[in-house]
Amino acid sequence: MASTEFVTGSGKLRRDAGVTGLLFASTTSMIGSGWLFGAYHASKIAGPLSVWSWVIGAAIIMLIALCFAELSTMFSKSGALVHMSHASHGATLGRLWGWMLFLSYAPVPAVEAEGIVTYANNYLPYFIKADGSGTLTGMGFLASAVLLSVLAVLNLLAIKALLRVNNAVTWWKIAVPLITVVGLIVASTHWGVWQAGVGTYSSQGMFTAIPAAGIVFSFLGFRTAIDLGGESANPGRNIPMAVIGSVLLAAFVYILLQVAFIMALSPGDLKNGWSHLNFVGSAGPFAGLAATLGMGWLALLLYIDAYVSPGGTGLIYVTGGSRILFAVGDTDSGPQSLTKTTKFGVPWLAVVVMWASGVFFLLPFPAWQLLVGYISSITVLTYGLGPIVLMVLRRSQPDADRAFRLKGAEVLAPLAFVASNLVIYWTGFYTDSILFGMLAVGFAIYAFVFHVVQKKSAAEFGWKHIGWLAAWFGGLWVLSALGATGNGFALVGFWTGMALVAIWSLVVIWMALNSALPAEETGALMERIQAGN
Repeated sequence: MASTEFVTGSGKLRRDAGVTGLLFASTTSMIGSGWLFGAYHASKIAGPLSVWSWVIGAAIIMLIALCFAELSTMFSKSGALVHMSHASHGATLGRLWGWMLFLSYAPVPAVEAEGIVTYANNYLPYFIKADGSGTLTGMGFLASAVLLSVLAVLNLLAIKALLRVNNAVTWWKIAVPLITVVGLIVASTHWGVWQAGVGTYSSQGMFTAIPAAGIVFSFLGFRTAIDLGGESANPGRNIPMAVIGSVLLAAFVYILLQVAFIMALSPGDLKNGWSHLNFVGSAGPFAGLAATLGMGWLALLLYIDAYVSPGGTGLIYVTGGSRILFAVGDTDSGPQSLTKTTKFGVPWLAVVVMWASGVFFLLPFPAWQLLVGYISSITVLTYGLGPIVLMVLRRSQPDADRAFRLKGAEVLAPLAFVASNLVIYWTGFYTDSILFGMLAVGFAIYAFVFHVVQKKSAAEFGWKHIGWLAAWFGGLWVLSALGATGNGFALVGFWTGMALVAIWSLVVIWMALNSALPAEETGALMERIQAGN
């Protein structure tokens, strides 16, 4: 068809994305499979305090989003997250971060596909193993791969057409959760459930639920508006409005959903405490509650939405991830062939790579819960760079054009960095060990190729500009080992560990600021980046 006609060489992206398209692109990235499962898992970990988990999670993501809102107006290119890391600490950091960003995007369409087949397994019991692990069967893997293929084909549409489709999907994705909120609250007869199960949850769970229950995962999509910045006619106005607006809109929906979920529970569901919360149909939590309350129509609507919401999020993450790959090729951090576009300005090869990577991630993470944990950890780590870059550019490029200037950035940016590190600490030692182990192996391979295979010098590698990364990652890993969360050694208390993370974060900020590129070099890099628009 016409949309798959390719051009040779590097392509240009079209600027057809308006503020509504960007707002809805970020919103639909957030309201996906997370809303179908998040409230259930948060309740099991934090009980009624789970409402505050969503509030705290939203506040943390808003702090980070505000930093990126300013940065996005300085790098109004698709895949801007890759470009901004080059400007602050050089090409090596930019290359490393570009591939880390890709590794955080690539599995999201896969996890959304897993969410779809998990809900579908309630009435088509062929996709999930019957052992309660939530693991895909061979048929489930095949169904997920087919769903990923559909998302990839839709991404070959011109961006204007794609966002028009996404706008319609997003209206649905906002409406159905709100209908669910009203339906469950009206039908509930157990308003006293807020006082049930006292002693079976703790204030610590309010924080550990933020990564473990998929709360952070549910808010990660705000960055999509930034990824599509190069396809907006007025990025200085449109991107900050879309980034901030999408976080506020998603927070409003998610907090109401958690309240409605708790109110719809019965005391009998909690007879063994919040951690053992169970009811008929809990594999599809909201649909199961609707059915137990006699609202078959709502249960049916939710089973339909189990296709639409995850499908919409997966669709737009293929879009965002392909733009990250476009930027990787555009900055010579990867093959330039990734910048090849169709005549409608769609980076077609990058879309194909996103599809193949999504299928690959189904193999080591064949269950929704497993993949969500990985995505949350690596994505929050990539977000931590934003506040650092903002502080560097405020210091070295104070007079650079900023269509949006964050007030109080000298306080908010450090807070955002501390908050992102706390999320990683709350994730726990087991997950952090896997995460940092993967990064260490990947970095070692990259350094070996650079120095031994390509025989380039240490000066070209830029060690003096990236050494602080080892302190950042290594310090967080040690602190998570000292804590008790996620199989840590429990050598320090939970609150003491949080205080140590905050202190260490401030030390890392000092190291990062003193390792940045000289102001003249950063200014020249920014000029070259913008000239490539």
